[in-house]
Amino acid sequence: MRKRLPVQEIEISVDSIGFEGVSVGRIDNLVHFVSGALPGERVRARVTGKKKKFVQAETIEVLQASPSRVEAPCPHFGTCGGCKWQHLAYADQAAWKRQHVVDAFERLAQIPVGIVHPTLTSPEPYHYRNKMEFSFGGSQWLTREEIETGTEFDTSFALGLHVPGRFDKVRNVRHCLLQSEVGNAILEHTHVCVEQFGITAYHQRFHTGFARHLVIRTSAALGTVMAILITTTPTEDVHEAFISEWMSMFDALPEGSSMIHAIADSHSPVAVGDIQTCLGPGYLDEVSHGITYRVSPFSFFQTNTHHLPTLVDAAMKGAQLRETDVVWDLYCGTGTLTLPAATHAGRVVGAELSDGSIADARANAERNGIGNVDFFTVDLHHPNALAVLQGFPRPDVIMIDPPRNGMHEQVVQHLLAVAAPRIVYVSCNPATMARDCAILAESYHVESLTPVAMFPPTFHVEAVGVLTLK
Repeated sequence: MRKRLPVQEIEISVDSIGFEGVSVGRIDNLVHFVSGALPGERVRARVTGKKKKFVQAETIEVLQASPSRVEAPCPHFGTCGGCKWQHLAYADQAAWKRQHVVDAFERLAQIPVGIVHPTLTSPEPYHYRNKMEFSFGGSQWLTREEIETGTEFDTSFALGLHVPGRFDKVRNVRHCLLQSEVGNAILEHTHVCVEQFGITAYHQRFHTGFARHLVIRTSAALGTVMAILITTTPTEDVHEAFISEWMSMFDALPEGSSMIHAIADSHSPVAVGDIQTCLGPGYLDEVSHGITYRVSPFSFFQTNTHHLPTLVDAAMKGAQLRETDVVWDLYCGTGTLTLPAATHAGRVVGAELSDGSIADARANAERNGIGNVDFFTVDLHHPNALAVLQGFPRPDVIMIDPPRNGMHEQVVQHLLAVAAPRIVYVSCNPATMARDCAILAESYHVESLTPVAMFPPTFHVEAVGVLTLK
């Protein structure tokens, strides 16, 4: 058995917040990452890990509180992997998000930026997410406080959210402040059905168990909901009975809603599956910028519909589109940027890896009567993608909205070769955005950056960068 080390406690003053939302202080010039603390605070903390260049610790007691500290409204704050900044005033969240964007470009990439605008804040700090992915887990995470009570817990089942850094540990959650009330009703209903039939949770480490994921998608415009239950293949009568009882909630949902059961037997932790049963239309309609988007169960759509117009406005403003322009939209998803751009430009071409997203994008264009746009299913990180891109018309503006790990280097190099006069880079990860822009700096100026707080109260920040050809 692992030897239990003696607990070490420290007192430390915190002066900043790092990229992952954890506060930073120093003792004898050694960096300490202190979870639960805020800049300007002095805290008593428990050391949880030591490395050569830094120490990790968690706050036990706040000795001197920051004026920016507020009461966190969620009982799971500090345990689940979601809202790490619930204890930080919203205005300060916005300020630190802007600083993280600045640091990524100035300190990591070391490239100059023309203007960094103030963070555009979300109108809804809670109940804004139109998609939540809950995991079933065969190993429930308990807090230190719960363990120290001496109470016996059944840790073999959980339905909720993963704890930070643990793919196999899930915090049991029955209510989440980030989703709609109808979403929370579905979450509670799922818990009740599980308890009624004694369903086992899939264990990601041992690949055993039945229930895997619960995905809840909500339309902010229409109030409809699409709930997707993902399990392994049913092998017992009780499995079929559980699914039937879970889907019995369909009649209580808003008109136009869907309940879907899907099967996933692979070891992949991604919340997707083959649809077996569907009640309702099997999609959601969402409205933004006067455009109606059809969203399929597993396709990508920006999770904060309330704030989406702000993000799109920032991108369109940066693009400065003219009615004769040819536009590329790489990593286009379901056309969130492509379709608004098509209302201003001459022709727009969208490229995306997901077949489902491209099918949605094409349907969205047709549904909204937008004919000057073409969509292509392309894996932009595969060498064959370059041949496809070379077949596109020469662009005046390129818009890119890649995943968190940024663009593949071959895409960046191709952008340099194409040399479009203007690039609009939308990113949910300032670090990889700055890395890509450092390569593009060979030919481009970073004219402006606009942070957009799409994900309160988390440390994540979206950013819109405008690059102009030198």
